[in-house]
Amino acid sequence: MNETSSSRREFLQTTLAGSVAAGLAGAVGQADDQASKGLATRALGKTGQRVSLLCLGGWHIGAVKDKQEAVKIMHAAIDEGMTFFDNGWDYHDGGSETVMGEALATGGKRNKVFLMTKNCARDVKGTRQHLEDSLRRLQTDHLDLWQFHEINYDNDPDWIFDRGAMAEALKAQQAGKVRFIGFTGHKSPHIHLKMLVKRAWDTVQMPINLCDYHYRSFVHQVVPEANKRGIAPIGMKSLGGGSDHKGRLVAEKVCSVTEAITYALSQPIASLVVGIDSLEVLKQDLAIARSFKAVGDEEKQKLLERVKAVATDGRHERFKSTQFFDGVYHQKQHGLTKEDVQGT
Repeated sequence: MNETSSSRREFLQTTLAGSVAAGLAGAVGQADDQASKGLATRALGKTGQRVSLLCLGGWHIGAVKDKQEAVKIMHAAIDEGMTFFDNGWDYHDGGSETVMGEALATGGKRNKVFLMTKNCARDVKGTRQHLEDSLRRLQTDHLDLWQFHEINYDNDPDWIFDRGAMAEALKAQQAGKVRFIGFTGHKSPHIHLKMLVKRAWDTVQMPINLCDYHYRSFVHQVVPEANKRGIAPIGMKSLGGGSDHKGRLVAEKVCSVTEAITYALSQPIASLVVGIDSLEVLKQDLAIARSFKAVGDEEKQKLLERVKAVATDGRHERFKSTQFFDGVYHQKQHGLTKEDVQGT
């Protein structure tokens, strides 16, 4: 028996105790509850596509030291129905895309995955290079979703268009190298709102967590506007950053992993990117997703009131108020030095 089959049998013994999520109430959209798919799916905005309600995060899979173990984790995730994969051109200097490409190149895995990665450049030349790099590393001829990464600075929405990145992305889409186009960011709702009116995006990725409700809130300001436009909201940082067994909100005892993920999935988002760096964490997240039931109003209010004292000042979401958590490529692109960042 090969390693993938062994992993699958172990998963079935460990995680199938949790039931596959049934259709979700109106606010969170309808989920596909076919057990044969292993994990519920949700509509990806107006694209006509459905994606697994959990998305395997590219940064954390690239942080796994043993690359064969990382491949094993990704194969197990696909076998269990987590078929939406996230990545980024700058993650671990391309290492995340490279190891993901290795995982998807075997056994027809690429055809089973809705694959997303991100472009960090704002100009024509950089955008073209980042796409070529990503396609080569991921060992694929196309991306299902390509997102402009870290729209964190007030001038980023203008740069994307004025410097030619958007035009280049549309060329790639016309050439069949990219199916859908979106953007990401973790800094401020007002920057996302500026981007939303620029064009008819397919997706938008943002922080969705218990603390976000009380501080510079994406769930209040961006999610409703995105859904109104048919743009699929994708959640991230449900634990305030970090993998799903040592995220900040769990480490600081703000909430449990189950509370964090369940709250995020109860929001009207298409999928939630989760930080998986071990088979143990993958099993944990699958179990939470399979037993998911949307948080009721009363329970939600209790959770939000419980975290309010440590949420309203942003102490657990410093990625919104500082530049320390911005990618190095983006810091340099905006002319920031190490001293500039450390001084924020």
